[in-house]
Amino acid sequence: MKRRLRVVLAAAALPLVVASTLLATRPAAAASLTRVTGFGTNPTNLNMYLYVPDRVAARPALLVLVHYCTGSASGVFNGAGHDFVTAADRYGYVIVVPEATRDGKCFDVSTPAALRRDGGGDSTGIMSMVAYARQRYNVDPGRIVVAGFSSGAMMTNVLAAQYPDVFSAASAFSGVPAGCFATTGGSLWNTECAHGQITKTAQQWGDQARAMYPGYTGRYPRMQLWHGSTDTTLAYANFGEEIKQWTNLNGVSQTPSFTDSPRSGVTRTRYGGTGVQPRVEGFSFAGYGHSLPLDGMLGYAVTFLGLDGTNVTPSPSPSPRSSPSSSPSPSGGSSACRISATVNAWNNGLTENITITNTGSSTISGWSLAFTLPGGQTITNGWNATYSPTSGQVTAKNVSYNGSLTPGASTEIGFQATHTGNAAKPTAFTLNGAVCAVS
Repeated sequence: MKRRLRVVLAAAALPLVVASTLLATRPAAAASLTRVTGFGTNPTNLNMYLYVPDRVAARPALLVLVHYCTGSASGVFNGAGHDFVTAADRYGYVIVVPEATRDGKCFDVSTPAALRRDGGGDSTGIMSMVAYARQRYNVDPGRIVVAGFSSGAMMTNVLAAQYPDVFSAASAFSGVPAGCFATTGGSLWNTECAHGQITKTAQQWGDQARAMYPGYTGRYPRMQLWHGSTDTTLAYANFGEEIKQWTNLNGVSQTPSFTDSPRSGVTRTRYGGTGVQPRVEGFSFAGYGHSLPLDGMLGYAVTFLGLDGTNVTPSPSPSPRSSPSSSPSPSGGSSACRISATVNAWNNGLTENITITNTGSSTISGWSLAFTLPGGQTITNGWNATYSPTSGQVTAKNVSYNGSLTPGASTEIGFQATHTGNAAKPTAFTLNGAVCAVS
């Protein structure tokens, strides 16, 4: 049965890495992925690797980055998780990379020991790694987060369920709900779960996660979930079951409060909020299997996890699907506004997310956001707004579902662009002619 797990997930691991790797390699730097030994309690003999960028923030975030079956610390560091490394160089956070050493290189998310807080499974060793990093790098305790791919995504769900008092947010790429892979005979493979045949109510999934840390009554981490609609390794049905579990744990509705398409074929849904850090967020990739085209998209995870310093409380705003079908005419130029922008760049391209917040006392009915792109940047596509022209002085105008901003409400827009070396953020933001504060 262990051999079956190794063979099935090995077939999916390589394309996952290839599809997620940037076209360019990361520039040479003094910082490197370093093996750490003697880091603490480690009952399952995991390896620990640590990445500390050359410039560490005074109060850095900490990311636990978990690899897929047949993977390794260096494999996820240089492959599927490459964008997280590039962002660490920019924002100064520390990365812990656990490495499974058992046959097949999968993480245990199945046995009773693995599914209990401090139970002596893989999660126990990973938490020793977290403690080691916290003690040495003045880590911000409010920004300890976890992300993982495939087997690592399953471990991400488990860590978030077992240690909700440690992790503030998590991103799981092609995983299953916490506890779904549970077995009783020592096997690490659960065919029913892998095939999407385990269906439970949101309450049942929530209770299964809560049982991993009995007696805990505090808040659970924000959860971001990514899945391909034709996944045959860990079936797409698990995506919906994950959403049930984490909306229940976070006490929010299973009905999306926001839906959009940040890229062709990708549907994003937000639950319990409409901003960039809702309690639960899902990315569904139509026509993709276990391998997801993540190039240029991990910036969404960086922001959701708060690794770029973003720490917002989403303001309520109208759901796109219930808004009017036509854009109203823009109101006057007296808008009070605040802009927050994040950039995720690679060798000659970038994606940028811009959050527009109405800080005034009256509703904005229709908006035009003007800004200046840095020289050499050209917009190739965008979402949640229309953009004209594509370089220089650009104006983004609302679309049908986000033209009304009540006081305190926010909306997020974004675009993809090419650049010739300057990947900086735009400047000179004005909303309906009024100068906006930039945070």
